[in-house]
Amino acid sequence: MKNSIKKSGSLALLLGVLAAPQASALTLEDLAKRLDALEAKNKQLEQENSQLRDAVATTNDKVEAAVIATESIADSSSGIQKLANFADKTTIGGYGEVHYNNLSGKGAASDKDEIDFHRFVLFFGHEFTDDIRFFSELELEYNLSGNGKDGQVQLEQAYIDFDLNDNHTARAGSFILPVGIINETHEPPTFYGTERNPIERNIIPATWWAAGAGAHGELGAGFSYDAYIHSGLNVDNGFSIRSGRQKVSKAKANDPAATARIKYTGIPGLELAVSAQHQQNMGQGLVAGLESGNLIETHAIWSTGPFTVKALYAAWDIDGYAVEAVGADKQEGFYVEPSLRLSEKFGIFARFNQWDNYAGSNSGTAKDTEKEQWDVGINYWPHEDVVIKADYQYQNNDDGKEQNGLNLGIGYQF
Repeated sequence: MKNSIKKSGSLALLLGVLAAPQASALTLEDLAKRLDALEAKNKQLEQENSQLRDAVATTNDKVEAAVIATESIADSSSGIQKLANFADKTTIGGYGEVHYNNLSGKGAASDKDEIDFHRFVLFFGHEFTDDIRFFSELELEYNLSGNGKDGQVQLEQAYIDFDLNDNHTARAGSFILPVGIINETHEPPTFYGTERNPIERNIIPATWWAAGAGAHGELGAGFSYDAYIHSGLNVDNGFSIRSGRQKVSKAKANDPAATARIKYTGIPGLELAVSAQHQQNMGQGLVAGLESGNLIETHAIWSTGPFTVKALYAAWDIDGYAVEAVGADKQEGFYVEPSLRLSEKFGIFARFNQWDNYAGSNSGTAKDTEKEQWDVGINYWPHEDVVIKADYQYQNNDDGKEQNGLNLGIGYQF
């Protein structure tokens, strides 16, 4: 029995010894597989971690980009709002006109057969506050400017208005003088005739601007006023008022001028005005025998229904022995212009003009200096701000030098 038990134990021991290496070998193989699997898992985790880091970095970039975009949109919105505010306070406008003149000369006067883009003008204005405003007018005349060209670029107006209260405004800068009708309202659709009338070219003379300061406003009961101290004329020894305009281009300021106007518009359809100007020395002290000058201008406009009549008179009284010697101490003129608006698009007019830039003497050649001109024509407005004009002018001058013929034009404003 004991021998049997011994044999059985030996057999079990032997099987255990033989089985032990197999069991150990299986465990190592399993462990190796598990290590391989763990390594693969680690690599997968590392890859996923790398992808996650990239995703986080991308997300951060997107977040940063979104923040920048949001800030940019905010800045852009602010910029757009600023631009909108600027545009709301800034105005742009202008006008222009093209002329064709076909005139026959008589009595040593030359023929005139030409086409010309006479004026191209831009307006710029800006409202700084409710009480402070800027206005300017930049003009190109005769289409081309520069060396040897007929045209010129001119800054006709550039001034600032300061409201003192509801009825009175101070003005400073370069501005149109309050004299005459067409000087302040000279956009082509606003008047009849291709060319501006000769009285407001040669006597007043429009367009006439100066630099200075003053005020304008309402007096009540239909009355308004303008009063300015400004740069004066610089008339040479030819005593031409028109050529004496300095246009605020290094203007001589030895003798400034003063201009004032009273205007009445208290009755619908009626405008009455009188302007006066005084200058202590018309030649800025540079011309011997040319001293002080005074201008008086008065006009009336009456409109009733389709009918309008305009009448204007202007006269200079100038002191000095040299200007008196040639009769240029008195320079005066007037015109009367009735017109009829046939419809919204058509209107007809006639105008009689008479003027004399040497009206102070009746002796010698000065007695033949009075000029007369008739203008008759039609305006056609295809749009209220666009006009096509045709008129015929006929002159009857004392000296016999006359230009008669057809004028055509097209003009606009905006």
